Amino acid sequence: MTAQVIDGKAFAATVRGKVADHVAKLKDEHGITPGLAVVLVGEDPASQVYVRSKGKQTVEVGMNSYEHKLPADTDEATLLALIEQLNNDPEVHGILVQLPLPKHLDEDLVINSITPSKDVDGFHISNVGLLGTGQKSMVPCTPLGCLMMLRDYHGSLSGMNAVVIGRSNIVGKPMAQLLLNDSCTVTIAHSRTKDLPEVVRRADIVVAAVGRPEMVPGEWIKEGATVIDVGINRIEKPEGGTRLVGDVDYASCVKVAGAITPVPGGVGPMTIACLLANTVTACCRANGLTEPQGLTA
Repeated sequence: MTAQVIDGKAFAATVRGKVADHVAKLKDEHGITPGLAVVLVGEDPASQVYVRSKGKQTVEVGMNSYEHKLPADTDEATLLALIEQLNNDPEVHGILVQLPLPKHLDEDLVINSITPSKDVDGFHISNVGLLGTGQKSMVPCTPLGCLMMLRDYHGSLSGMNAVVIGRSNIVGKPMAQLLLNDSCTVTIAHSRTKDLPEVVRRADIVVAAVGRPEMVPGEWIKEGATVIDVGINRIEKPEGGTRLVGDVDYASCVKVAGAITPVPGGVGPMTIACLLANTVTACCRANGLTEPQGLTA
């Protein structure tokens, strides 16, 4: 048995196409252009790459992109003042502060200073609470992308056993909540889970989000299960250089699973696509308009 490969790159292109169509509709019918503001503090190389990619894709789908780059020594008051300015700007429908922030800045304070309705990362404590109680919220982009791919592959997720390996606030916890909201039976596994292999073997859906290279071998996977690999780890190759791998051992898992996301080209491309989708959703909600179908949780 060889698993069906879930092509996240192709799926993300489809999502971006739906976003572009809805943006064009907003412009034509209502004269509204969704706007995404991204704030980058400091010179972190990976963050700079992400911000460039976000800005490029935002413009490509027809939205307005507002980039604010601040020096690494920016003080908290200055950053909070910028966020307040963006909160009050009617042209800005989504605000994203690129993480990680320099260590002298309080990430929780900064995130929670964003107006919840503009928090397109879905990290604000109000959005966390709304998601946790099954109410309408802004949903973190990576878990939203995973959910979209699972729904596309399975249709209904109702009654399926799902194991989420990892309990981070960014992926693990919201992913578990989304699966629960879709009527899965959900287990959150982590570093202290007893007999982790046996827990994973019971799952129809495995979402690996621990940040440990190739931690999950094929022998842990139930035959025919769907494996969503959120991990992106750079490891050294025996012959020199490096390569990207996920949190699951793809070579062994692909022989057992029914479907699997590769790394790279799986979950990764969906994150920015869902950021764009969240921005359109936020714009529609702000203007009392119908939200785009298939782009929300």
